[in-house]
Amino acid sequence: MPNQYPFWKYLLLTVTILLAVIYALPNLFGDDPAVQISAKNTTSMEAGIQDKLKDALRKHDIAYVSVENQQDSVLVRFTSTDAQLKARDVFKTALGDDYIIALNLAPKTPHWLRLLNANPMKLGLDLRGGVHFLLDVDVDTVIVARQEGDLNNMMTDMRDEQIRYMQAFRADKNMVIEFKDQDGLNKAMDLLKKNFTDYAFIKSADTAITASLTPDAMTRITNYAVEQNMTTLINRVNELGVSEAVVQRQGQTQISIDLPGIQDTARAKDLIGKTATLRFQLVDTDANMQNALAGNVPLGSHLYQYDKRPIVLKNQVILSGASITYATATMSESGRPAVSIRLGGGGESLFRRATAENVHKSLAVVYIEDNPQTQIIDGKSTTTHQQKETVISVATIQSALGNSFEITNLSDMKYAQNLALLLRSGALTAGVNFVQERTIGPTLGATNIHKGELSLLVGSVAVIIFMLLYYRVFGLIANLALVVNMLFIVAVLSLLGATLTLPGIAAIVLNVGMAVDANVLIYERIREELRNGVSPQASIHAGYERAFATIIDANVTTLIVALILFALGGSVVKGFAITLTIGILTSMVTAVFFTRALVNLIYGTRHVKKLSIGIQAPAKIREIQVSK
Repeated sequence: MPNQYPFWKYLLLTVTILLAVIYALPNLFGDDPAVQISAKNTTSMEAGIQDKLKDALRKHDIAYVSVENQQDSVLVRFTSTDAQLKARDVFKTALGDDYIIALNLAPKTPHWLRLLNANPMKLGLDLRGGVHFLLDVDVDTVIVARQEGDLNNMMTDMRDEQIRYMQAFRADKNMVIEFKDQDGLNKAMDLLKKNFTDYAFIKSADTAITASLTPDAMTRITNYAVEQNMTTLINRVNELGVSEAVVQRQGQTQISIDLPGIQDTARAKDLIGKTATLRFQLVDTDANMQNALAGNVPLGSHLYQYDKRPIVLKNQVILSGASITYATATMSESGRPAVSIRLGGGGESLFRRATAENVHKSLAVVYIEDNPQTQIIDGKSTTTHQQKETVISVATIQSALGNSFEITNLSDMKYAQNLALLLRSGALTAGVNFVQERTIGPTLGATNIHKGELSLLVGSVAVIIFMLLYYRVFGLIANLALVVNMLFIVAVLSLLGATLTLPGIAAIVLNVGMAVDANVLIYERIREELRNGVSPQASIHAGYERAFATIIDANVTTLIVALILFALGGSVVKGFAITLTIGILTSMVTAVFFTRALVNLIYGTRHVKKLSIGIQAPAKIREIQVSK
């Protein structure tokens, strides 16, 4: 019974291994210290900014490796950390406050590999060092703001329908509306049930209605508040220039943030915890721009800059960012990029009236950012708050705007997406509390990497020596499969953009032992067949065929446990579970199909009289001779 694979199976295995080599290769090149420059609240970089950066570096005699233009930023690489830090300060002076200047680590992956989307694995906080924060989102504040806004809308709707009520107020977690008579209550009940489907309305008395948010609505509000905070935090983390930052939800209301490579805890905490909001203000079209530029701004107005041009806005705020409950980029009916907005946090009546009275006039969106400044005064650290106001959008009012409207005539979809992010950031009414904060030094991270590499090396060498001595040629085949399996794990982690942590290294070490388990089952089955007097070819066939079901069962049970760990565990456990899952799947491929292919190449194409599969008992079977 010959053991042979068809040509296409060998071709498939060869291509798979070649792809694994390509996507694992970037991990050998290391990183360059770099400075990343990106524009604030704009869609494109300033023309000639690369030449400006090069001139600044030459002027201060700072050596650099390259200046690269990326999609939305410019990346400057350096040979040392000292040059990187000096360049950051130089760039801040040369470019001012219009750009985000952030430290980074840029992989030295060759261009041809980057074209294939081959990037190195990300290193977690415990391997690179950095800062960890655990934040709790104040969801109750969001719910209260939603209830207050909806209560105002309920009263407006009842007044529009001429339904008279005595008073409306919040009571604990509910809202109560009292009426003079039963007729008004019944009319209001029908109206409110129709217009406010997120609430359950019950008659709490003969002339009162109690409204409470449904469980589904509470869940949606909670999810939106946490996701909105995550969007804002991701944007703020990007300003730190952390290429491998991890911002993820933990539990119902908590957000975990890992910032590898960041050691300045105060700066990171300050940036993450700062607040921002929005204002909608009308453009003062009656203002004389020449007088305004000369300092004679009309009373009740203020001079701003928009798209590098002066613009005068009226001081009256017709809508604040707290009123926005939803904002997303979309396409308008004309096919142009737009931002769809939904209100619900109060102030909608003024906004509706003001826009109705100013149709065909311009409406501006002002982004207000609170920037805490820490200074040493009389030997003490004092923090002051400075507000920076930026006009981020100006659009023409086409009609009276209600609870839902669009900001149109935007330049492109990227700008619409950025504007939607800013609007959601401004609408953030859920505060965050720092529940936990932890700093891991880079030395500890390097120590963790060294210990992880050492444990992987020792474990691998021990397994390789054992398999080689105990199973001879078949052990050598299993060892080659073990190397290929580790190659597959690294390639898959790199391709998926997964973050390697210390528990992930532990999972790889565990996979080293688990990967050869399948081969041990197969080889012992082959030796058992040989002891029973079965021919080598038939023993090989029986070993792989009959051990396969046992291998599947053993790996599936381990896979189930890994999936449970991933679903229920924290961020540390998830890293272990992801790496373990990938290792289980790749080991099944290498331990069964790859080793079978090598065995078939060595023994399947010729008449075999004996197998080099290690020590057998009794001795007469160890060197079994097979007659023709």
